[in-house]
Amino acid sequence: MSSEDLQERLGAALPQLAGLGAIFKFDLGEDGRWLVDARQGGANLSQDQGQEDADCTLSLSAKTLGKLLDGSMDPMLAYGLGRIKVRGSMGLAMKLVSALS
Repeated sequence: MSSEDLQERLGAALPQLAGLGAIFKFDLGEDGRWLVDARQGGANLSQDQGQEDADCTLSLSAKTLGKLLDGSMDPMLAYGLGRIKVRGSMGLAMKLVSALS
């Protein structure tokens, strides 16, 4: 899955993330890093330039993110299998997972 496809799919999920009150980073390794700023009423997606600190960082592969976004992978199973690593607030990660499900 290309970076553009992931950006489009994350963008489509933004309405579900509005109001979470935090900044989330999706660290996809070589496939890029994306920030979702859901501190205000809406949620905004941008490429991570390393200037903003995230409240919660999810490190995962682009393939895993794609499966999470299309619902073909359970987020808790992915975490249990080590396909998702969380830095920062686990509570915020749980809110994010609930919003994406």
